[in-house]
Amino acid sequence: MFIDQAVITVQGGNGGDGCLSFHRAKYVPKGGPDGGDGGDGGSVVLTTDENVNTLIDFRGTHHWTARNGEPGRGSQQHGASMPDLIVRVPPGTIVHDNETGEQLADIGPDQSFVVAKGGRGGFGNEHFKSATNQTPRQTTPGEPGERRTVRLELKLIADAGLIGLPNAGKSTLLAALTRARPKIADYPFTTLSPQLGIAEVDPSRRLVVADIPGLIEGAAGGAGLGHEFLRHIERTRLLVHLLDASGSDGAAPAENYRTIRDELAGYSPALVEKPELIVLSKTDLLPDGADEIVRAMRVELRLGHESEVLAISSTSGEGLHELLEAMWRAAHPRDDRDTGWD
Repeated sequence: MFIDQAVITVQGGNGGDGCLSFHRAKYVPKGGPDGGDGGDGGSVVLTTDENVNTLIDFRGTHHWTARNGEPGRGSQQHGASMPDLIVRVPPGTIVHDNETGEQLADIGPDQSFVVAKGGRGGFGNEHFKSATNQTPRQTTPGEPGERRTVRLELKLIADAGLIGLPNAGKSTLLAALTRARPKIADYPFTTLSPQLGIAEVDPSRRLVVADIPGLIEGAAGGAGLGHEFLRHIERTRLLVHLLDASGSDGAAPAENYRTIRDELAGYSPALVEKPELIVLSKTDLLPDGADEIVRAMRVELRLGHESEVLAISSTSGEGLHELLEAMWRAAHPRDDRDTGWD
């Protein structure tokens, strides 16, 4: 199951109390103060881990508490400070204060964020001794650890997001490109949450591909899966518009493309600025091939030479290698290596 949001409560460990103690020995009737300081409480630290892809670990664990520091003891013994509680999250995790909505952190690869600081240990009475105060009875308690409720949200879930109307063939394409096994059926909304898979362009290049739940007209206003669908799209580098070339839904591919674009623009103008690929699927169902429908698509949408329209069949495998190469180039525009097709 893909989980991309979670609300958790984090609690830093309390600092240990300082100790009130005086040295006592058989031949030392007036021993001095020897109460040690308390140890520091552990902090709760969010650390990104490339092997973690979702926030599913937080689904059943909503409270994360670091250990309290030990109190000080006599004989000048300081209490032990506790280690930090390390909580592993996917790269691209955004941390919000759940009460105020303030963004606290945007944690990228190999980064950490202290989400709840542990309290400092208190001072024992040894700390307060001086020439004018040789028998101090003053100590301080440990500071309480920081406590807050935060909302974790994934900013980026995939390199490429497969989008399209229901039954456009997104789940079938994901299964063809990767080892993912999404539910595939001939009814709308087979996919209710994003499904992730790893597509291997070649042994040195891999893409994280997400099958995003199907879109319907009115999604920007909340219809169907609505804002959930559009929120997932925000977290992909590249949009792959999958359009049914067979016309099985009774609409032309160009018309379906416009429907998708209108919903993206209605939710956030930034979405229509994302890099995109236009892909005609189910070409194995076209008796005369896809060339004519590709030309008609380019003319109707007034696409320039720089805009690619790819034709594929997830069933036969036709065009899938070319699609992977195009996805890689669009998702990694700064990779200037020669990645020519075979």
